[in-house]
Amino acid sequence: MKIQDLRPAIGSRKKRKIVGRGPGSGHGKTSTRGHKGQMSRSGAGRSPGFEGGQMPLIRKLPKRGFRRRPRAGYSIVNLEMLSRLKQETSITPELLKEKGLIKGTINYLKILGKGEIKVPVHIKAHAFSKSAEEKIKSVGGKCEIIK
Repeated sequence: MKIQDLRPAIGSRKKRKIVGRGPGSGHGKTSTRGHKGQMSRSGAGRSPGFEGGQMPLIRKLPKRGFRRRPRAGYSIVNLEMLSRLKQETSITPELLKEKGLIKGTINYLKILGKGEIKVPVHIKAHAFSKSAEEKIKSVGGKCEIIK
C-alpha cells in the first residue's frame, strides 16, 4: 500500500448540502424547508426543552437545594505550609502571597491546624481554626485577627 492509495473510510466524509440554487439542483425554491410554518422562516427554531406548548418536564419536576456562591479570593493555609517559612517572626497575608503560598487575590485568609509548628510566630489572618490557634499559642506564638 502506498500513500496515494489511502482513502477516508466510506461514510466518514459527507458532501455538504447546497440549497437554494435553482430547480436543477433538487434543493431550489423552498430550499428543503417545506411550505410555511415556524421552521420555514429565517432565524427559525425552538429552544431546547420546548414541548409544543405542553408544560415542559423541567417545570413539572420539584426543585431541590441551591448552590452557594464561593467567596471571592478565599484562601486557606495549613500550619505545615507555614513551618516551611524559615526565620519569619511575623506572618501576614502579603508575605504569604510574596512567598508563593497564596495565589490570586486575598480577600479572606484562614489558617488551619494541619501539621506542626515549632517556632513562635506572630500570624495575622482573617480567621483561625481552633486547632491552629491552640498549636500556635502552645509554642508561644500570637494569633491576630484582621478585620
